[in-house]
Order: sequence, then C-alpha cells, then structure tokens
Amino acid sequence: MAHLRLRRGERLERQGPRDLQLRRAVRVSGFPPFLLGTSTKMYFTHERTLAWCRSVAEIARRHPAVRSGTAGLFVVPGYLSVPAAVETLDGAAMVGAQDLATEDFGPFTGEVSGAQLAEIGCTLVEVGHAERRRLFGEDDAVVRAKAAAALRNGLIPLVCIGEPERLEPRDAAAECIRQVDDALAAGASGPSGPVVVAYEPQWAIGAPEPADPDYIRAVCRPLREHVRALAGRESAAVIYGGSAGPGLLTRIADSVDGLFLGRFAHDPAAVEAVLDEVWAVAGVGVGGGVAGGVGAGGADV
Repeated sequence: MAHLRLRRGERLERQGPRDLQLRRAVRVSGFPPFLLGTSTKMYFTHERTLAWCRSVAEIARRHPAVRSGTAGLFVVPGYLSVPAAVETLDGAAMVGAQDLATEDFGPFTGEVSGAQLAEIGCTLVEVGHAERRRLFGEDDAVVRAKAAAALRNGLIPLVCIGEPERLEPRDAAAECIRQVDDALAAGASGPSGPVVVAYEPQWAIGAPEPADPDYIRAVCRPLREHVRALAGRESAAVIYGGSAGPGLLTRIADSVDGLFLGRFAHDPAAVEAVLDEVWAVAGVGVGGGVAGGVGAGGADV
C-alpha cells in the first residue's frame, strides 16, 4: 500500500530509523489499484481541515474498498494543517503538501523544504500545478527542480500536467508526455521511487464538468504506458484531475489509476461515494476478495 499503515498509538519518529524504514516500504510496494485524493487548496480553515480528516478517517477505516487494499486515499491540506492531519488520519490516508522549495536548507524566507515536509510526516507533495504556473510564474525549470527535491527527500512527487487548451487527444497526450519527461529529467539519474502523475487539462480545472471520458481515456492510455516505461518509474500511477467527482471513475477506470478529486471531495460524503464506485468497478470475489485481475498500480477492468 502506498499509505503508511500504522498501528493504533504508533507514530512516525521524526527522521528516525522507523520513519526511514516505513518510507522505504512505501517505495517498494507501490500503490493500490485505485488512488484517490484531493487538495483543500486555500478553501479550508484549520478547524475545517481537521473536521474533514476526522470524517474521512472514519469512512476509510470501515469502507471495504480501503480495508481490502483496493483503494488508497491522500489529502493535500495547507501547510499549517499538515502535522495535525497526519495525526488525525493516523495512517488512514497519505498526507501531502501543496508545494515545496527547490532547495533543502538555506536563507529562503517563506519557503518550506522537502526535508522539513518529510520530517513532519508528509508522504507526497504537489509539483507543477497549473495555478502555481499561472499565479506564481513557475516554469518548466522550477517544476523540474521541485520534482528532484521531492525525490531526494523521500517524498512522492505528485506531478501535475495538462494541456492549456483542448487539443486533439493525440496532441494532448504528446504535450503531457513532454511535460512529464521534462519534470522528471533532473531526477533521472537520482533516487528512483514512486511518482504520481495527475493529468489535469488546464481548461477543465474549475469547470462545471470534467473533460469528456473518451478524451480522458485517449490521453491517459498512452501517457500511462509512457510513464511506466521510464526507468525507475515502473510503479508510477496516472490519475485524472480537473473537476473530477463521483460518477467519472466508472467511465475511465480502464485507463487511469485513480482520481485527483476536485472541490466535490471537500464534502466527505463525495469521497465515500467514489469509494463505493471503486468497490463496484473492482468487483467482489468469493469470500470478499477483489475479482477481475486488478493489480497494484493499475486497474484492468
């Protein structure tokens, strides 16, 4: 499983041997068949973040999709809520950060490094989100440096990619592959490990509806094939974001490894609805096992 399964009462030691051991376990074992996550961006207060985490933790601990290992969850809250989210979720979901610095230490006022994020229990970190590019001027070089910073600090880079405007699916896939290759170029000779690629067509972010399912499938199939062929990235997952919500996974599950849920997931009930969808898509075998040949890091349905 990609999230840390801690026993009740067990906590990560800050950069201690147990922490490193658990992180290595995450790297080796890869991801569950379906990976579902959301970012709270700057919509939530700290208290609302913790209320959301408590609700989702309760859902995760009783839902068969999570309990069976068919689905894994992650949340990316604001920086100030990360330590409390780690404690509240207590292994029920991975916790990430919305950004990180290109450097690990130094005189960089206002920045938060990958080393610091790893120390407080982060498992993954967003890199290259369209809003970071548009609002803060981050270019390919910055995204490349941040992806490398995540990997060298034992964090899973959640690499956000997507074409700025609707294209023919073949052209969109080519642009996304270019973005992935560029983002991971600096880490090609560095640490290997899991990578999550979030395909978010920029024109679909914040839209009333996600991109058309056939369009998503036509882009994600070659994208996923390419990412998994990269050296050291065989366990990579490709998930779809961009106004993703309940009802979408059923239509694209043969081409993606999960969803980067949008604002719909800010209601915990929507998270449970998507987990219900995962359970239905995966199917249940005799004795409660997962049927249909669903394997780690991908869904063959």
